[in-house]
Amino acid sequence: MATDEQRLRVAVLGAGLIGIDLADKIRQSGKLELSLVAGRDRDSLGLRRAAEMGHPTTAGGIRAVVDAGPFDAVFDATNAESHADHWAALRPTGTTLIDLTPTGLGTVIVPGVNGHQAAAHRHLNLVSCGGQAAIPVLHAISRRCTPTYIEVVSTGASASAGRATRLNLDQYIATTSAAIRTFTGTPDAKVMVNLSPARPAPPFRVAMTVLADGIRPAPVRTNLAAAAQAVRAYTPGFQVTSLAVDQGRISVAVEVTASGGRLPHHAGSIDIINAAAVLLVEQLTTAAR
Repeated sequence: MATDEQRLRVAVLGAGLIGIDLADKIRQSGKLELSLVAGRDRDSLGLRRAAEMGHPTTAGGIRAVVDAGPFDAVFDATNAESHADHWAALRPTGTTLIDLTPTGLGTVIVPGVNGHQAAAHRHLNLVSCGGQAAIPVLHAISRRCTPTYIEVVSTGASASAGRATRLNLDQYIATTSAAIRTFTGTPDAKVMVNLSPARPAPPFRVAMTVLADGIRPAPVRTNLAAAAQAVRAYTPGFQVTSLAVDQGRISVAVEVTASGGRLPHHAGSIDIINAAAVLLVEQLTTAAR
């Protein structure tokens, strides 16, 4: 495991769209060393790209990760159905497991809201890409009023959603809804997801409607601006594109465009959750000192 002078030794489990962007982001980090990218198909495009980037790769899946460990942290970029088994395999090794699948397992972390709690836990859950985009905004609003109903509609480019994402849409909706209720105290939250095949591919958009009592427009706007600035610190392509504050109702929309790296601009959904994951693990180096 890493010492104070070393970069943290990490692995990526999963070689799809999310896993390969993680590899790219970790490569750019001055605090992390990517020691393994693990998939299950040795002929997959993702593993080939990881090898071209100069990273060690394996088609041995979770067993290969355990055998190559211990790691300071492992990023799980596979699917919700497999994650519980991955945690069961990695838990005895002492690693910190970052869950990028919508399982609802582990401690839910959203940087800018409760990122300071991450270092105290070894099993971290990042909700979903929609959750990472919406929850900072909704949490900021809920601190200034009392929401009774929240509706969140996420629209992403079809090209940004890999096979695992499509298979996990039901879990995505359930996990994101539960996290919104937890972070806002709202009893009723509804989440919807659209995958758009439009060309050119649209940016990742999240539209939110909040019904609430006691809305005071000025404090809501102030809190929302601060929340957006906090997200942009690690996801520069995050922008609030519209905001309407009326009596009993708040409507807000955000867009996330990917900036830098190998991702196309429309892949903001991947950019925001991966940026959050890498940030949390980078912060472990500070916590260890």
